[in-house]
Amino acid sequence: MLRAGASVPPGFALTTDAYRAMLLSDGVQQHIHTLLGQIIPNDVASEEAASHAIRSLIELTPIPAGIEAAIRGAYAALCERVGVPDMPVAVRSSATAEDLPDASFAGQQDTFLWIIGADAVLEHIRKCWASLFTTRAIAYRNDRHIPHEQVLMSVAVQKMVNAKAAGVAMTLNPQNGDRSKIVIEANWGLGETVVSGTVTPDNFVVDKVLLEVIKRTISVKTLQLVVEVDKQGVVERPISGEQQMQPSLTDDEVLAVARVAKQAEQHYGTPQDIEWAIDADLPPSKNVALLQSRPETVWSQKAAPQPANKATYQVGIQSMLHTLLNPLHSKGGETRSKVAPQQISTTLNIQEQAEH
Repeated sequence: MLRAGASVPPGFALTTDAYRAMLLSDGVQQHIHTLLGQIIPNDVASEEAASHAIRSLIELTPIPAGIEAAIRGAYAALCERVGVPDMPVAVRSSATAEDLPDASFAGQQDTFLWIIGADAVLEHIRKCWASLFTTRAIAYRNDRHIPHEQVLMSVAVQKMVNAKAAGVAMTLNPQNGDRSKIVIEANWGLGETVVSGTVTPDNFVVDKVLLEVIKRTISVKTLQLVVEVDKQGVVERPISGEQQMQPSLTDDEVLAVARVAKQAEQHYGTPQDIEWAIDADLPPSKNVALLQSRPETVWSQKAAPQPANKATYQVGIQSMLHTLLNPLHSKGGETRSKVAPQQISTTLNIQEQAEH
């Protein structure tokens, strides 16, 4: 997305190769396989037990030395680039399954905010990897018969954004699959309240072609996550009464988010589900940060609507054209049109061939 010109917070990413390397160390993969094999179908208690054991195993497994050194080097370079020693970062999980384009893992794994120092970054990378085996994630894959070994984890480490507002956006309408719309959900502060469903967010619908806001649904928003530098972390804060019913985005900000979402869709060539934030430290023309972009996996996998039955379509159009061409009879009983039904049928067939 950087090459596409999107505003992405500075950072670095661990590919799924790092996750694979961890699995192959110290027999971790085989141990996970054994624990998953102990799950009783449709038994939540056994899923929870396996989840706890696997997550503990991954969190306690040292990252292979070469990868750890690379992470420490990348974090040091990031701090130097930004000019902030031990810069606070977000450590974001991103599950992927290349052979399963219709599977959606959004919201199942953990993201950690305001992480400071190389040791803490390494610790929370392991926590991201471990979150691939939450009870919810295990149940999702089991219910859909998705082999656990096919799902991998990459991790993004990004400079923390001082978010005035944040949320998600989809480059189609998730209610009906309409690709001519962009749907944005937003709340004050950091976007995790939207992603996790902690609040009912504001909802904005944008016409993708005209880039116009066509619908606004402003919710009562009672809670926000904000950065508190003095406390060295992210804290929950109640939203004041007056602010609760105020739109978390101006129309200009809605359209700016829509442009970023549309840009992501054009870059990847498929509908996208993005996470974004309005950076309070940047000017309005440059303050929309793209935090994450993943393919939309529900409507975009469905077949395009089929045209109406050709025979029905042809008969319906013939009837309509016949009415239009022969609307009234003259007093003498002669029609005003001299076009015969056979000519109408021939014209329709030519048009259909041209269209196809």
